Amino acid sequence: MHLANRSLVTAACSAAVLLAALTGCAPQPEAGPQTKASGQAGGTAGACAPGKLATEVPGKLTVGTDKPAYAPWFSDDDPSNGKGFESAVAYAVAKQLGYDRDAVVWQHTPFNSAFAPGAKKFDFDINQVSINEDRKKAVAFSSGYYDVRQAVVALKSSKAAKATSLADLKDVKLGAQVGTTSLEFINDLVKPDQKPAVYQRNDFAKSALKTGQVDAIVVDLPTAFYITGAEVPEATVVGQFPNSTDNPEQFGLVLDKESALTSCVSGAVDALRKDGTLAALEKEWLSDAVDAPVLK
Repeated sequence: MHLANRSLVTAACSAAVLLAALTGCAPQPEAGPQTKASGQAGGTAGACAPGKLATEVPGKLTVGTDKPAYAPWFSDDDPSNGKGFESAVAYAVAKQLGYDRDAVVWQHTPFNSAFAPGAKKFDFDINQVSINEDRKKAVAFSSGYYDVRQAVVALKSSKAAKATSLADLKDVKLGAQVGTTSLEFINDLVKPDQKPAVYQRNDFAKSALKTGQVDAIVVDLPTAFYITGAEVPEATVVGQFPNSTDNPEQFGLVLDKESALTSCVSGAVDALRKDGTLAALEKEWLSDAVDAPVLK
């Protein structure tokens, strides 16, 4: 470079440094492409730009759930049809994030795998996963999208059907799906005399109920009403467990522990709760989940 030109450049640079020092505004580097591995939750409008998130597959939103996909959360074991509460919620969240229905990709993710430690292949999972502190050690959660209660289902001919309190359930054989809050409620609240039966899937628990292997099973309240209304009509919803008013149980969308999408997804859920969408979907798909007696 010519000596005179170099002097001019040096002077210009010195002036820029002096200006930055006086104003406290250093020149900003050019923004690089957003990556999923950034580990920063996207809280700004730019980070949550509609349809531009750093997803597993660029331009797509990958949503995990288990199979079978049970009613009333899904319909016809097909999460992609938009029917059932959780299918509808997933598409509503996707729309809020700027992804049309054809940009949503569903992925089979076993229930326990969704919140187990390790990297995830979904952007978020929706599968009646309750938010709790133990699970937060391995994964991240969105804001809660559904306030849930646990309930007891028993055959009408069973002695468990006559229960009106937690004490009435202590001497009955109870069952629940492994890894669920339902099983925790049995162990922590009922504390039955007999060790509860544990099943890999709710289907197996329902079969055990029908064949009399257990006196009653514990599931979330909407599932309880669906079981008794459509699958096991000879069963009844005995009652529901009390929920803590300070810390109510909620279902949340599950994300990778280091997901950069967590705050964007939570923001979408919060917006859907605020504008009444979640309440409308709950009324549409979970209307059968009416009040049941509280077992205290």
